Amino acid sequence: MLYATFIIILGDNAVSTPSIQNTGTEFSPTLETIRFAMAGTVATITLNRPQRLNAAPPQMFAEILQVLNALPGLGARALLMTGEGRAFCSGADLQANAAANASADAGASASAGSNVGVGAGVVAASTAGAAPPDMSRGERSYKVLTESYGPTLLALSKLSIPVVTAVNGAAAGIGCSLALAGDFTLAGKSAYFLQAFVNIGLVPDGGSSWMLARLVGKARATEMMMLGERISADKAEQWGLIYRAVDDADLQTQAMALAQRLANGPTVALGLMRQGLAGALEQSYAQALQTEAKHQSIAANSADAREGGQAFLQRRKPVFVGK
Repeated sequence: MLYATFIIILGDNAVSTPSIQNTGTEFSPTLETIRFAMAGTVATITLNRPQRLNAAPPQMFAEILQVLNALPGLGARALLMTGEGRAFCSGADLQANAAANASADAGASASAGSNVGVGAGVVAASTAGAAPPDMSRGERSYKVLTESYGPTLLALSKLSIPVVTAVNGAAAGIGCSLALAGDFTLAGKSAYFLQAFVNIGLVPDGGSSWMLARLVGKARATEMMMLGERISADKAEQWGLIYRAVDDADLQTQAMALAQRLANGPTVALGLMRQGLAGALEQSYAQALQTEAKHQSIAANSADAREGGQAFLQRRKPVFVGK
């Protein structure tokens, strides 16, 4: 089984999406909140609600899941995710219609420097009065987290191909969870990460409590969650929260280069590495050794492993085909 490698880029620049190339498999979904394209074996998903700072309604995560489920049959060997406009994702948007003006105002206040706007403000606007008459706001939050946001994030963590995600601008709330869900996170110098839930009396979601503690330790995870302050790209790199902070102007070039590098790599081995790293967070040393042995038995039988061995003996660069 193949698993995904995930890369993330954050910055302030708008993103241009590559054109779709024919992979021999028809895939023409109706997408309203995201865009999908392929360039060679690199697939790109772009969050596409720039007027709302890419605030994510359940529909957006449903569309992402639709694409994720289709990727194995499209010839994709890496996935790049990014956001259109000034933000990667400003948080969840549970009521994309009635809360439009309120959440847009919240996003504007965040741009002016407020920690309450992006992420927390959007959630506050979207949950106020959003529940149907027979369901409380808390019940609705539980429903969408367990039936929409959560399943998509879980599917992303179990993808059978390498994944690259490019995130621009703010990564707040559920957007922060999505931005940090990969194996590599590159952040533009102007980008920041924000867990703003505490500012409106909510708790982090999207797996962030699990993720942050493992990425930066309990003390810094507590700082992010309980103080609700922005973490700059430079600080995120210093903490080990992300892979690297880069100049905004270089983001897209570096993102695609890294995605293409992974797409040209030994897909089976890369996927097994990702699975092994995730499992190691929960396993004992003895269990990890056993998992490695199992994964090595799979990788060793792959065409790419055979090619790698032959290239080594012949003193040439291997040409991996992802099998």
